[in-house]
Amino acid sequence: MTAFFEIHDPAFAGYVLHNAPVKRLATGFDWAEGPVWFGDLQCLLFSDIPNNRILRWTEDGLTTFRQPSNYANGHTRDRQGRLISCQHGTRSVTRTEWDGTITPLADHFDGKPLNSPNDVIVAPDGAIWFTDPHYGIASDYEGFKAPQDLPCQVYRLDPSGRLQAVISDMACPNGLAFSPDGTRLYVADTGRVGHQDPQHIRAFDMANGLPTNGRIFHTIDQGCADGIRCDSDGNLWSSAGDGVHCIAPDGHLMGKILVPEVVSNLCFGGRAKHRLFITATTSLYSVILNRKGVQQP
Repeated sequence: MTAFFEIHDPAFAGYVLHNAPVKRLATGFDWAEGPVWFGDLQCLLFSDIPNNRILRWTEDGLTTFRQPSNYANGHTRDRQGRLISCQHGTRSVTRTEWDGTITPLADHFDGKPLNSPNDVIVAPDGAIWFTDPHYGIASDYEGFKAPQDLPCQVYRLDPSGRLQAVISDMACPNGLAFSPDGTRLYVADTGRVGHQDPQHIRAFDMANGLPTNGRIFHTIDQGCADGIRCDSDGNLWSSAGDGVHCIAPDGHLMGKILVPEVVSNLCFGGRAKHRLFITATTSLYSVILNRKGVQQP
């Protein structure tokens, strides 16, 4: 073990750089979430959900990107590079156009309002996948307290605008990620507020564009999984109570990046997609790795 890493599999020693420390880039937030890297603009966007704002970090410092943000949580980019956001306040998924206008993409299913879209990714075919737990309507802290009209589900929004519930047997689906080749989907289940639900990461095989063969892939040993991302070798990097855990494609723990706050989410970025940005409770951190992320663009 070093000051910043724990090695659980000898191969993990080649994933980290022992002279590249975990750095705190900014602090003063209430619950930082949803980091997304814009390589063409050399900036990172992330949410401070309770303070109803999206922030922009660059090497020059921190600025406000959008406030109010409708209590935005998770973000990603579509294949055209536009910002896709989950908003608790409007219980919707939106797209920010290049001219700055915001286009609602999904806010109802079967005639009922969504709960509080949480995290979002875009598949190789351009479909938008998002989780819809109840965290944003369970209290007024991260949105507006409201009755829950739908189960907590995972949805697929195809490019034509058709919305489909594709996973309906999880307690509270949260972070999600595709494997580099798109043949496997990972979804974190963090459990319902006020319940003793199992907390784990599940894996699904993709068949004809839909998830099948769901099974428990890994259980975090400190805290629980929230945001997750894959690297180019297919390892899954997960948020946890003690930092970020790196999990091999077969489900065993490779190692940990230790962070002094509970980690909510993460994403790869930087000039070579080798810099891991980490949102952790009140702060934003980063660390340079000897691995690269696979998110597009």
